Amino acid sequence: MTVRDIIKRFTFIEIFQGMALTLRKMFSRAVTIQYPKERRPIAPGFRGQHALAKNPDGKAKCVSCGLCATICPSQCIYVRRKEDGQENYEVDVLRCIFCGFCVEACPYGAIVLTENYEYSGYTKEEIYLTRSKLLANWDKHMAGKKGEEYFRKFWRPMSGDFGTPPAQSGFKGKKE
Repeated sequence: MTVRDIIKRFTFIEIFQGMALTLRKMFSRAVTIQYPKERRPIAPGFRGQHALAKNPDGKAKCVSCGLCATICPSQCIYVRRKEDGQENYEVDVLRCIFCGFCVEACPYGAIVLTENYEYSGYTKEEIYLTRSKLLANWDKHMAGKKGEEYFRKFWRPMSGDFGTPPAQSGFKGKKE
């Protein structure tokens, strides 16, 4: 123990520093917002409620390959194929940690995390998302230009990411 530590221990410097901070902030304006009327802007790439993406023709992109369920660390995604050929896609939101691995793993860009953070329920069934609820979330929160912009900004890789770097040597044309 150094002399400096002994002085700190007996003079309560940290307590006085904390009290000084409290006194400085006590007379400043509060930063509380009135929630339903005022809202904070949502950060780009915010991970909110799940949705299943649709093609422009209105058909779901999901083919039930199961990669999202496989990579999910909390195992909250359930993908099952029924015997009649129908897919059963479910997300248990109460178990989800909103890591975004499911979005990154999907080769078709079928699952997205929307910017919607205002969802709650009194029962588990209200928060348990089935395929129909997930498709409805796409229509409600991401349809049209918003969905296209989401994929352009946050879904990688895109075809423009591939190509030969300009400094790399390679075959440029037909050799005669």
